[in-house]
Amino acid sequence: MAGPSLTENTLLESVRSGLSGLGGAFGTPSLRIGVTGLSRAGKTVFITNFVHSLISGARLPAFAASAEGRISRCRLVPHPDDALPRFAYEDHLATLTGPDRAWPNSTRQISALSLQMDFQSRKSWLGGLLGPGGWLGSGGSQLRLDLVDYPGEWLLDLPLLGLDYAEWSAQTLSKAREGLREPLFVAYRAALSAIDPAVEASEATARQLAATFTEALRACRAEGRGLSALAPGRFLMPGDLEGAPALTFAPLEALDGPAPAASLASLMERRYEAYKAKVVRPFFVDHFSRIDRQVVLVDVLSALNGGPEAVADLELALADVLAAFRVGSNSLWSSLFSPRATRLLFAATKADHLHHSNHDRLEAILRLIIRRAWHRAEGAGADVDIAAIAGVRATREVLVEKKGEDLPAIAGMPMRGEKLGSKVFDGTEEVAFFPGDLPEEPERVFSGEAVPLRFLAFRPPIVKGGESLPAIRLDFALQSLIGDDVA
Repeated sequence: MAGPSLTENTLLESVRSGLSGLGGAFGTPSLRIGVTGLSRAGKTVFITNFVHSLISGARLPAFAASAEGRISRCRLVPHPDDALPRFAYEDHLATLTGPDRAWPNSTRQISALSLQMDFQSRKSWLGGLLGPGGWLGSGGSQLRLDLVDYPGEWLLDLPLLGLDYAEWSAQTLSKAREGLREPLFVAYRAALSAIDPAVEASEATARQLAATFTEALRACRAEGRGLSALAPGRFLMPGDLEGAPALTFAPLEALDGPAPAASLASLMERRYEAYKAKVVRPFFVDHFSRIDRQVVLVDVLSALNGGPEAVADLELALADVLAAFRVGSNSLWSSLFSPRATRLLFAATKADHLHHSNHDRLEAILRLIIRRAWHRAEGAGADVDIAAIAGVRATREVLVEKKGEDLPAIAGMPMRGEKLGSKVFDGTEEVAFFPGDLPEEPERVFSGEAVPLRFLAFRPPIVKGGESLPAIRLDFALQSLIGDDVA
């Protein structure tokens, strides 16, 4: 007898996911918060300070439960899924705040962390009895936050579920002949011209093509280009699949007829379909489809540095991956059989690289970039927020004089090796400079007109013992994601 189909498996997993979510009705209520973003968007830093701010009792004026003193305790607890690697919170915090003050390594695989919050609810008539100092001491209400960190590159694979190998190959090779991609795929196109996809498959040829294709994808993502629509995402962030046959395929030119059974084209198609079935779909079912809240971190500034094509590419990538989000208001039925993310926060990161007078413009540009995904999510009943943030603030604001005019600027300590004009920094010297202004009309970022900005990579700030890590609008992010749940 044949086993259940992929569709049936997806339904079964959705039911299990919904039933597991009912645990809150009989124990501590929980929220599963997904945090994602493409490479260098700042996921690790965001999660680290998200957790640290709650545990350390940092001042969070826009987070009502904290500002009103209704949170009595927040502590780390074991994550309910023992199969997931633990987010290395303590290591990342030590890296940020230690003597060397460095940024932690980027997310390379999925990981998770849970913390439990004890708070007094304003909604409950029992709040005064159960809350801090109440009749029942510090018991009060509780909420467990299950944070799931995963590379945004893996989300780039979700649209592949709707494409067969021929469609994906045609789309990928078409893009490889255009714009910024064209010179970067020269070596790959040359390799394709030297082989016949209909000949008998050779593992050496398959591996060489996959390696050359992957190098082209990495070049597209390099600093100064900032392209985003680069599927398959696991080629860039393989995690524990590095070197696996499932990642040894690449797009081929179409044949005139069906691929011979033992041909290179047949091998590539088989591995592509295996990649979708054994890598992409399980990730969607096991993790992505079970999110209650979703944070999408977007490195808008890197895309602006790459120019209009990079901005358009970012818009395309976000529209494609967010089309796969299960979003909207939850009914009892959807909670059981098809849980949805009911709140989405889109955050433009690295806001500390700009003076605060530009933050509204940064948000306006992000709003334009994600407009299609935003309207779709709101149409499905989800609550959507947009913010310019910095998970950890590495700069402060100052005024610099230029030609008799005071300009709103930023000051910070650049990383060792960073350059500003002819100046090369050694990692110990602070600099103040004017990074430039974002355009008042966000539509200009899609035109051929360059946005004149200068950015430096700064070291994390010096934090004295007992102090919290500074941030920009992290309190707003907390209020957006969980404010209603701890009201």
